[in-house]
Amino acid sequence: MTHYSRLYKVVIDVPEGDHDKEVTFWQEATGQTLTRFERYPEYHGASLPGDVFALLVQRLGTGPARVHLDIHTDDLEAETARLEALGARRLRLVNDHWCVMEDPAGLPFCVIPQPPGSLNDQNAQRWDG
Repeated sequence: MTHYSRLYKVVIDVPEGDHDKEVTFWQEATGQTLTRFERYPEYHGASLPGDVFALLVQRLGTGPARVHLDIHTDDLEAETARLEALGARRLRLVNDHWCVMEDPAGLPFCVIPQPPGSLNDQNAQRWDG
């Protein structure tokens, strides 16, 4: 079955005590207002100019500061299976919505579902499977 995916977001994960400073820094560094997500208040984010890429600052409950990438897809199951076949490992499903994975080197990344029809040949990679 054909599906689409694209590398879309850089996520900066920071401990709670550094979150507000980090949001302020990245707003100033990019010139973009990072808006707090109503549904997930631990996130502040914005699409960057051109809407080709987005930046997100995530407040962590625990763990060290780090950066991870998000892949957006119109078929979560097909994309996570494709990435597993390449050597990634599923870690967990979050909020019954997106999947946290590790790449072959053990680095975290997320696979985020997009609404059907939002990804196409003009804005994403097509995978025929």
